[in-house]
Amino acid sequence: MALKYVVKKRVFGFDKTKTEKYVAQNVITNTVNFRDLCKEVSMFGMIPEGAVKHVIDALIDALNTNLNKGLSVQLGDFGCFRPGMSCKSQKEEKDVDADTVRRVKIVFTPGYKFKDMLDNVSIYKTEGNGGSTSSGNGGGNKPENPDEGGSGEAPDPAA
Repeated sequence: MALKYVVKKRVFGFDKTKTEKYVAQNVITNTVNFRDLCKEVSMFGMIPEGAVKHVIDALIDALNTNLNKGLSVQLGDFGCFRPGMSCKSQKEEKDVDADTVRRVKIVFTPGYKFKDMLDNVSIYKTEGNGGSTSSGNGGGNKPENPDEGGSGEAPDPAA
């Protein structure tokens, strides 16, 4: 698998100087829609596409039910979903209440197969015309051209 990024200028307002710095920003090149994903799962799992869609919809409903109860939901090797929140800090304990919660969210912790994949991901800088050059990664091999295979290719899930 290969991730692509572009360099973006950001203003960090953590201090009074409003320091400008440059950061790598991930580029999403496309999206797999739900129907195509169901077709793909159907091919790998040899299960009718309608059954795949039904199971995923039921899984979402079950996740909603359990997360609303404040429970963490473990999905085997896939990973774990748990409810979370972002809160404003207070100087005094007595000042912390439900009004200090800024945002309620769902936190996903990937399972070991996703973690292994991330350890071996290649990272490429995207140029203005869509070309790419190798620029290092967090692990794994880096092919000269991400379209030539190596760790730039997604592993075959059927293998």
